Amino acid sequence: MLAAPINPADINMIQGTYAILSPLPAVAGNEGVGEVLEVGRRVAALKPGDWVIPADAGLGTWRTHGVFPEEMLLKVPSDIPVLCAATLSVNPCTAYRMLADFETLAPGDSIIQNAANSGVGQAVIQIAKASGIRTINVVRDRPGLPELVERLMALGADHVITEEMLRKPEMKDIFKSIPKPRLALNCVGGKSTTEMLRHLQPKGTMVTYGGMAKQPVMVPVSAFIFRDVRLCGFWVTQWKKDHSLADMMDALCQLIRRGQLTAPACTEVPLQDYKAALEATMKPFTSSKQILIF
Repeated sequence: MLAAPINPADINMIQGTYAILSPLPAVAGNEGVGEVLEVGRRVAALKPGDWVIPADAGLGTWRTHGVFPEEMLLKVPSDIPVLCAATLSVNPCTAYRMLADFETLAPGDSIIQNAANSGVGQAVIQIAKASGIRTINVVRDRPGLPELVERLMALGADHVITEEMLRKPEMKDIFKSIPKPRLALNCVGGKSTTEMLRHLQPKGTMVTYGGMAKQPVMVPVSAFIFRDVRLCGFWVTQWKKDHSLADMMDALCQLIRRGQLTAPACTEVPLQDYKAALEATMKPFTSSKQILIF
């Protein structure tokens, strides 16, 4: 293994609360990049020196070495940065699919998302920017907010606002320069979702892919009846079981090569310091993804 991130889903799997759980004893970690050292005689698709990522969740990437059947691995180009490769298979894929699969978005259209500083949120900003799609990005108020806003704007965000601003009349000023969003991406739940939904266009779609607030999605009846909004869920692990990844991976790697998609803000941590990395991941207002380096 070369590098492997710590994602919220990894923590949930350890806690036993995720939708899929590895049979125990198990190695944690669903994402990362490794270099092939040796292959068996019948292996056709991979050779020593190739970079590979997990084809599916549950591989167990928090380890120095592993032996796997070739169908459990996907080859990725080795000319992209190692941190981009290590964080390629979950967050950018989730962002790419949600932007592509639920609404037909054209340049000039807008989307709104909460948890905009998350790994998915940062990928959404960059992929949308590359397609000419405007983004309204919601984050929680926090210490160091101006620096976070600056960082997201540098990635290509059009607007960065706090949860509190979602409820204020000043939101109207944003929609003087860009259209109301046709797509909302929800990773939080609770009040954040209800407030975000108010700004969605009639017949718009809200996609829920996470529940960081651990609160249900609350939707006014009027939003369904009078504005005909659509609510969907998305889980990238299920999508991967049902589809080929090749075209999407090619598209994402092209964006990376062109400098239009970078790895999320990362802190590189040697494997032996994994406890500190896990503790940092669990802290509130985390703005940097912990990456285990081997």
